Amino acid sequence: MRVRQFELRLIAATLVVAWMVAAALVLLAYRPGGPLDVVVGVTSLVPTGIAVAALAWPPVARGRGAYPLMVGLGIGSLLLLLPSIGGVLNQLRALGPQTLLPSLEAAYPWLLALVGTSLFTGFGVARRIQGGSALRRRRLAAGIMIGAAFSVGAGSLFAGVAVANELALRDPKLVPASSRFGPTSLAGAPPACDGPLDVGSSARLSARFDGEIDLRNAGSVELTGVREGRDFRWLAYVATDRELGQYGAAMLGDRAWTRTPRGGWRRAADPSGTSDASVDLRALEVALAPGNRSTAEDHGVEVIEGARARHCRLAVDGPTFLAAFPQIRWLVGDVDLAHWRGQLDYWVFLDGQLGQVAGSGNGEAIGIEPEALLATVTVLLTATERGRDVVVYPPAP
Repeated sequence: MRVRQFELRLIAATLVVAWMVAAALVLLAYRPGGPLDVVVGVTSLVPTGIAVAALAWPPVARGRGAYPLMVGLGIGSLLLLLPSIGGVLNQLRALGPQTLLPSLEAAYPWLLALVGTSLFTGFGVARRIQGGSALRRRRLAAGIMIGAAFSVGAGSLFAGVAVANELALRDPKLVPASSRFGPTSLAGAPPACDGPLDVGSSARLSARFDGEIDLRNAGSVELTGVREGRDFRWLAYVATDRELGQYGAAMLGDRAWTRTPRGGWRRAADPSGTSDASVDLRALEVALAPGNRSTAEDHGVEVIEGARARHCRLAVDGPTFLAAFPQIRWLVGDVDLAHWRGQLDYWVFLDGQLGQVAGSGNGEAIGIEPEALLATVTVLLTATERGRDVVVYPPAP
């Protein structure tokens, strides 16, 4: 009995840590500018308190079927919660959209995790109240009632405050007159994930690529540049174990240039190869082609720096990930990414244009570093001030 109690308390402790991490992300990083920003963060602590109750009173159960059911309930809640925490972290890293749970697809894992945690706690509280000798049916009914009360209370409190904060943000006085990401109008809705998508006639580009091998930092790439039509110019600072220095690419009509740390800017003999480095245009034509977006997930409408956008997500394989972002070669070298898998989140703004892409890809790392197991590359790309006057100057010789 003591062994079972210890194991269930261990699961409860893990749930406490997971809910605490989720609450810390919201409390410390969620700041869209509404009057209830801090209150939203405080209400996110309520599920942590529910999990703490399970740590104090674990749902110890006798019988061959009851104990595995309690273990499965706790572990199932964790399996729903951990990926959801990663999703919120990606949202906050991707310039912090206002709506935390913009759609049913984004909300239901949190709801199921909350229900599972509440039931896990409810059965423990019911046993504490009624005692271990009470009839199983009575404890089961009491546990379900307590769990349902915890779920409804915590879910309603958080959702009510979050929705109230979101409605307050729609006050015309709080809507900025302009945004570097696109239109700020409250009328209309952004196009669908599988609808028409463009990159705009011009854009200011910014991208960051981070590499990780077996949970260790493997370097980064910081890129900034501009694009006008199909002409572009950018510089990238590369800091990895194998590369260090400033690289670049530029294209003007049928002329192209590349830059290396040692050689500076040089005219490219084959301009067609340089065209693959067009950043946002390349991502649109390769990873976000209409055929790929036909199965994209719709994660609802969000607000990024005052501009409304539809948040979409699709799965990609390694070769597509590499072809869309050839800059990741500085992080992974010449290894074959055929066995890699990943996902890309992209935001379609009111003007029907691509303004942001965030995602990751991961797979075997043996070809990147000897004896390594898993490598991960994350990307965050923004295309701002789209359609505004931009001049692409040729590199100085």
